[in-house]
Amino acid sequence: MSLTVEERIAKARAAVAAIKDYDQAQVDKLVYEAAKIIYKHAEELAAEAVEETGLGFYQDKVAKNTDTPAHFWDYLKDKKSVGIINEDPEQGLMEIAHPIGVIAAITPATNPNVTPLGNFMHIVKGKNAMIVCPAPRAKKSSTHTIELIREALRKCGAPEDLAQIIEEPTIALSAELMEKADLIIATGSFGLTKAAYSSGTPAYGVGPGNPPVILDRGYDIDDAAVQSVEAVGSDNGILCDGENLFLYPEELEKEVMAAFRKAGIAVFEDAADVDKFRKALFMENGKPDPELVGKDAPVIAKAAGFDIPKDTKVIALKVEEIGAADILNEEILGPITTMKSYDTFENAVDMAIRNMEESGGIGHSAGIFSNDDAHIRYYCERIPVSRVLINQPTPYAWGPCNNALSPAVSEGCGTWGNNILAGNVDYIHMLNVSKAVTLLDKPLPDAAAMFAD
Repeated sequence: MSLTVEERIAKARAAVAAIKDYDQAQVDKLVYEAAKIIYKHAEELAAEAVEETGLGFYQDKVAKNTDTPAHFWDYLKDKKSVGIINEDPEQGLMEIAHPIGVIAAITPATNPNVTPLGNFMHIVKGKNAMIVCPAPRAKKSSTHTIELIREALRKCGAPEDLAQIIEEPTIALSAELMEKADLIIATGSFGLTKAAYSSGTPAYGVGPGNPPVILDRGYDIDDAAVQSVEAVGSDNGILCDGENLFLYPEELEKEVMAAFRKAGIAVFEDAADVDKFRKALFMENGKPDPELVGKDAPVIAKAAGFDIPKDTKVIALKVEEIGAADILNEEILGPITTMKSYDTFENAVDMAIRNMEESGGIGHSAGIFSNDDAHIRYYCERIPVSRVLINQPTPYAWGPCNNALSPAVSEGCGTWGNNILAGNVDYIHMLNVSKAVTLLDKPLPDAAAMFAD
């Protein structure tokens, strides 16, 4: 018989109480073993996820299931999260970490393994418990993920109820869990984020993605094309931080198209051909065709009436309009990028901004391929996103070890995207950090002198 939400909350609170005296080494052991067990079952979980959801690409999901444990552990292993985590005697400051308690994690069908794992690693790092409410479409794969984590906890002698899942998720159960937990991490649609913020419980939400990428003059076109294959094709384009619009200099159109084709991308320039994809990808009501979300590029091409090589990872569609003028500019959640030329660099930046404002993705992520420091700074100062990926694939927004972003499976979009956090959600957001301060022997400001005429 399935447990009620209240019963799960009670078990989670008991588990938190059981580890209240764990030291940093004991906590880190739990983090490590959770990562290790998912790494060991990477292929099995990937196969289950693709079979159950019909979303994504098996080999890419295997990579997710191996890379996520490794990168998260590499980031978390040396971080303090228990007791006094920082001391600054000169400032008379101590910072002390306290657990939050029971954290509800609402997870998507697109990442049924790594989202529960990544969230758990951050959550248990702060001596908290996690209860997952998975996407119904991915409940089997997500449940298996949690069962493995619980197995790892048992082997450590820790309470397995630090990790729980609602095996038969419903909207009502999700709402009840969010209301009764101490904190929410909601990864998914705008509607889900809004529900989390409306629950009355503190929440970290994640907005939708739709990243634009600019190719600047002077950058290696072949390199940008190769990186775009990874940025667009990873896991069949279901990543929220995957490249969705590629802007290139108009006088380099011939070279750009050739480089994309050389990289293995199926490029469609003819307006009539592009329109066939437009009609295949979107239904008459303007909604994406769910049968094509997250499917292989050849499957999508076939639906539009084209045959492309079986090993094609990415489709590129040339568009003439930016933003609301073309439905193809919306987040597609497939291995597809649109392409549009620009005249001046300033014009490209304006188009990137307008595309997000009108077609979605504002606040999330953006990319640029450039060797011009002035252009990079110009772009970064104006583009309204929480992450700008410079000369790297936009999915690196998740925070691999070779950039400065913290590893995360939940990427906040700031108030642009109706989120509370403009950044990657990590372990520090799973803690209440109190500051203990002492008086300093320093003079107070002379207000009269400071504000004298």
